[in-house]
Amino acid sequence: MDTHLRLVKFFLFPFVMLSIATASAVQLVPPDLSSYAQTTLPIVFLNTTSARRARPGDIVLARTVQAVRLGNGSVIPRGAMITGHVVAATPLHGVKIPWSLQKPSVLSVHFDTIMIGNKTVPLYVTVRAMADPFISEEALTPINHDIDASGKTTQVGGDLRYPWNAPVVNREGNVVGYTRHGGVYARLAANGRCDASSEDVALGIYSASACGLYGFVGVSALEMGTASHPSTLTLVSTHTSPALWKNSTALLEVLPHRQVATSR
Repeated sequence: MDTHLRLVKFFLFPFVMLSIATASAVQLVPPDLSSYAQTTLPIVFLNTTSARRARPGDIVLARTVQAVRLGNGSVIPRGAMITGHVVAATPLHGVKIPWSLQKPSVLSVHFDTIMIGNKTVPLYVTVRAMADPFISEEALTPINHDIDASGKTTQVGGDLRYPWNAPVVNREGNVVGYTRHGGVYARLAANGRCDASSEDVALGIYSASACGLYGFVGVSALEMGTASHPSTLTLVSTHTSPALWKNSTALLEVLPHRQVATSR
C-alpha cells in the first residue's frame, strides 16, 4: 500500500455512525476549548500550503485523527474539521543566490476554528509537534517483519505502539501510554520547550515526549503558538520555500484559559 493510500485509510476513514452518547456529549462543548488546558488535538493536513504559491487569506484545512475526550464528558470525534488561513507567504528569492545571502522564505498560518457537531469553536493552541508526510507514514508502518513480527509501530518521537490494546512504551521499555477508545492516550512528557501534563491526552501517532519539527529538512519554526500569539505557526528557511504538505500531521495543544484571556 503506497503512502497516500495508507494515510487516507488511517486518517480519513470516516465513522459509519456516532453513538447516541457521543452525539449528546458533543452538545456539551463550550464556546472555546481554553477551559480544558490539558487537551491535545492530533491532526492531519488535507491540502498543501506552500510559501512558493500561497497568498494571505488562503484556507488551510485539517482533520482530527482520533477522538478527543474532554473533562466535561464531551467528545470531539475523529474527523472533526479544523480550518485556518495563511497569514504570510514569502517564497525563496531565486536558487542562484547563495544561501548565506538569502532573505528567509516565510510561511505563516493561523489555526482559526474546529467544527464539532454543528458548532464552530475558536481555537487557541500551540503546535507541540509536527511531522512531514514521510515521517508520518513511517509512524504507521510496522517494523520489518524479519526483525520483529509483533506488528508494532514507532510513534513520532520514538515510543513503540503495538497493534492491539497494549501499553505504549518508550525506548527504555517504560510504559508511557495506552491504546484505547480507538487511539493513543498518554501523559505528555516534558521535552525542551514542551511541558508535561498531569492527565492523559490524545496523541494520535505522536510520542508522549514529541516536541518540535520532524522531517522538515532545512526548515525551522520561528513560532509555534504562544499566549501572546496563539494558534500561529511560522516556518522559515534560507534553503527552500517552506510548505505544509498534504498528509503532514501535527499535535496541537490547547492553551490554558488564563493565558488566552490575557492575550485576547
